[in-house]
Amino acid sequence: MLRVTNNESICELLDRLCAVVPDYPQPGISFKDLTPVFADPVGLRRLVDELIAPFAGTFDIVAGLEARGFVLAAAAAYASGTGMLTIRKAGKLPREVYRDDYTLEYGSAALELHKDEIAPGTRVLVLDDVLATGGTVGSSVRLIERAGGIVAGVGVILELEALGGRKNLGGHRVLSLQTV
Repeated sequence: MLRVTNNESICELLDRLCAVVPDYPQPGISFKDLTPVFADPVGLRRLVDELIAPFAGTFDIVAGLEARGFVLAAAAAYASGTGMLTIRKAGKLPREVYRDDYTLEYGSAALELHKDEIAPGTRVLVLDDVLATGGTVGSSVRLIERAGGIVAGVGVILELEALGGRKNLGGHRVLSLQTV
């Protein structure tokens, strides 16, 4: 059953469909769970349409960051008639990779990208669910650029503005559907 109305703003949609989980993944953090939005067929379509429309004609492929970014990137690639680039957590890709280590708001990690995944000059739209400190998204931007790609822009559903993640994205164009 389609539950999202056509006159509902994207922020109203997110406020209504997101589940807020207090003290997750650690005390003091209120986690906005987007899976109910992904499960809603019109909600998912609205997210994807609103993330890719401002970048129409400027990208050749969509990059999704593990794991929730995969949901967005796969849907966006299909909707835009492009392919999808997977940026994975360290140790998940079987061929030769570029690796980038970064810090998170509560830890550290690494992302990887296959070295032969994109041709130099490929324009890449990076999609993820949340922009917090910019660690994960910034790491993906560095990987794409190291591989010779051109970052066409970054699209996220939620931006945690107080954490200042935009400053870690090298001045790239960033679209966030909701700032919290």
